[in-house]
Amino acid sequence: MSNEKALLSPKADVLLSTFLTNLSLSSLDLNEHPILDKNTLVLSETLKTNTTLTTLSLAHSRIGGNGFQSLSDALKINRTLTTLDLRGNWIGRVGAQALSEVLKCSKTLTTLCLRHNRIENTGAQALSQALKTNNTLENLDLSHNMLKTDGTLELSEALKTNSGVSTLKLRSNVIANEGAQALSEMLKVNKTLSTLDLSENLIHAEGMEALAKALKINPTLSELILQINPIKDEAVQALSEALKMNSGLALLSLAGCSIGTVGGQALSEALECNRTLTVLELSFNSIDDIGAFALANALRTNRTLLALDLRQNMIEKKGAEAMAEALLINSTLSTLGLCDNSVGCGGALALSAALMTRRTLFHMDLRGNSVGEEGGQALTEVAETNSALRIYW
Repeated sequence: MSNEKALLSPKADVLLSTFLTNLSLSSLDLNEHPILDKNTLVLSETLKTNTTLTTLSLAHSRIGGNGFQSLSDALKINRTLTTLDLRGNWIGRVGAQALSEVLKCSKTLTTLCLRHNRIENTGAQALSQALKTNNTLENLDLSHNMLKTDGTLELSEALKTNSGVSTLKLRSNVIANEGAQALSEMLKVNKTLSTLDLSENLIHAEGMEALAKALKINPTLSELILQINPIKDEAVQALSEALKMNSGLALLSLAGCSIGTVGGQALSEALECNRTLTVLELSFNSIDDIGAFALANALRTNRTLLALDLRQNMIEKKGAEAMAEALLINSTLSTLGLCDNSVGCGGALALSAALMTRRTLFHMDLRGNSVGEEGGQALTEVAETNSALRIYW
């Protein structure tokens, strides 16, 4: 079998043929269907004149160098495409540079997904240059791209003046503390960014403390995702101080951030003051009963938090009992995640008793807690009594 036939996807050919004959299509999904350069050339020529397609998905399509160049040339001319998904094509630095030229011309593209493309610092720097003049792009995903400090510095500089990007995903890169510091300086002046994902970036306490300073004055960031960064309790204390002053953040994810008792206590103090946070994710940490008790105390007065995720921590019976007592007072929280802790039968009984009189909690997860037969029976009675409650054990 020739290389051409080995790489050719019959389904991709069918989908492409449909697109070429049906010029009213608004969306074309060729995800995970390898397409040859010759097919990409045909697609590119059509895109130059097509006026209906708004979404093009080419994730994991193995686009070759020649094909990608023709696609980039077409996108410079196209005036209708708003969403382009190029995940997993390994376009590399050269591909990112070609896309930067597209962004300098495009007045319609609002969403660009480039995760898993190995664009590295050079590619990020090229895209950053384009963002200095392009204010149309709103969503940019550069996750899993081997970005390091230099690329993040350039990107941060561009976003200081860019007024278009509202969502930036940088998950699983290596921006580290220096990159986090650069982003924090950007956040002090940027008034457009609302969602920032910095998960798995080797950010330690120093980087987190810099971000915390920015949060004290940034009023527009509403979602900050910092999962799997070893920031630990010391940096969480700085973050908590920022949350006492912040007036914009609605979602904060600190899953897998090596947070223990002290961090849990610090966050509880923030919850007593903060009036905007609605979702707090603290799963996969080391928060014990003392930390849970502090968070429960905060829930007694907090009236804005809707979801609290404490999955896979070190919470036992006393921590669950404290949460149960808080639920009798707090009428706002609608989702509580406690799966994979050690609340046992006693914790399940306490929570069940609280939920018998509380009608506003809609979702609670207690799976992986060894609640026993008695605890399971109590939870069953709650579920039968409250049809609006979704409870798992």
